[in-house]
Amino acid sequence: MANQQDVDGSDRHGGSDTAHRDLGGSVDARLALAQDPTTSQTTLYELASDASPVVRKAVATRTDAPAQALRPLTRDHDRDVREAVARNPSTSAGNLLRLVRDADRWVRWAVAGNPGCDESVRRAMAQAQDKELRGLLAETRELEPELAAILIDDVSPEVRERLAIHTHDPDVITALLADRTARVRKGLARNTRTSAEQRGTLARDSVVDVRATLVRSLELDEEDLHRLVDDRAAQVRLSMATSPLVPAHIRRALEDDPDESVAAAARDFDRASQKSATVRTPRVGARRPSTGPARRREGPR
Repeated sequence: MANQQDVDGSDRHGGSDTAHRDLGGSVDARLALAQDPTTSQTTLYELASDASPVVRKAVATRTDAPAQALRPLTRDHDRDVREAVARNPSTSAGNLLRLVRDADRWVRWAVAGNPGCDESVRRAMAQAQDKELRGLLAETRELEPELAAILIDDVSPEVRERLAIHTHDPDVITALLADRTARVRKGLARNTRTSAEQRGTLARDSVVDVRATLVRSLELDEEDLHRLVDDRAAQVRLSMATSPLVPAHIRRALEDDPDESVAAAARDFDRASQKSATVRTPRVGARRPSTGPARRREGPR
C-alpha cells in the first residue's frame, strides 16, 4: 500500500536523517523521564533521538528543551513530533524557518500560531505557495507594513479578504477599498477599525452584498443610514430592518417600506425589542415578597 499523503500531495511522514535509539527500559519509563521537569538537558538531548515517537514528542513539547534537542526533531519522520516543535513557544526562529517550509501542511500551519515567529518567519510565510499559510499571516494583528503590502496584491482573493477583515492599518484599508473583488470589500465591511469616511465609501459600494454586510456589522453615520433606508436593493433594507446596530428611528422608517417583507421585519423587530424591554430578570438572591412567616397548622388539642 502506498504511503498516506496529505491532500496537497506531500508525504505525511517525510524522511529524516535522524538515527533513533533509546536509553533502555520501557517506553513508559522513558516517557516519564522526558516529562519529568528535573530531567537534565543532556538527558533530554539523548531522548530527542529515542526510538519511540511518543517520547520524542514529549521532548518536542518541552519549553525548556535545549535547542540542540529540538533541531533534529524539525526533521523527524513523524508528523506529530514536528508539529509539536512547531507549536513550542521556545522553538528558535531558525527552527521555525525550517518548519514553515515543511512538506506537511499541519506543521506549517502550526508555525503560524507560534508566538516565537519573528519578521524572518513571517516573510517566509508571505512568500509561501501555501494559500492557507498566507491567509493565517494576513490575520496577524501586528503585521509589518511591507508584508501587508505584499498581501494587498496577493493572487488569492481569500487571502486579501482575510487581510481586509483583520488589518488595523488605515493605509491597508484604503488600498483594499479599491480592490476589484467584491468579497475583499465585503471583508472590509466587517472590519471595526474602518473610519467613518471609509464606511461611507462602503455604503456607496456598487455590490449589494457589501452594503448589506456593512449595515449588519458596523455602526454608521446618520447620513449613510438615511441613504441606505432608500437603497434600491431590498436585501440591504432587510438587513437594516433586522440589524441591532441600526437606531430605532431609522428602523421605524422601514415599517412603511414598499417591500412587505422589509416592513414586516422592521415591525417585528420593534415589537420584539419592546417586549424584551418590559421583561425584568429577577435579581439573584432576591426574596419573594411575603406577608409574614407562614402559620403552622395546629391539630386538635
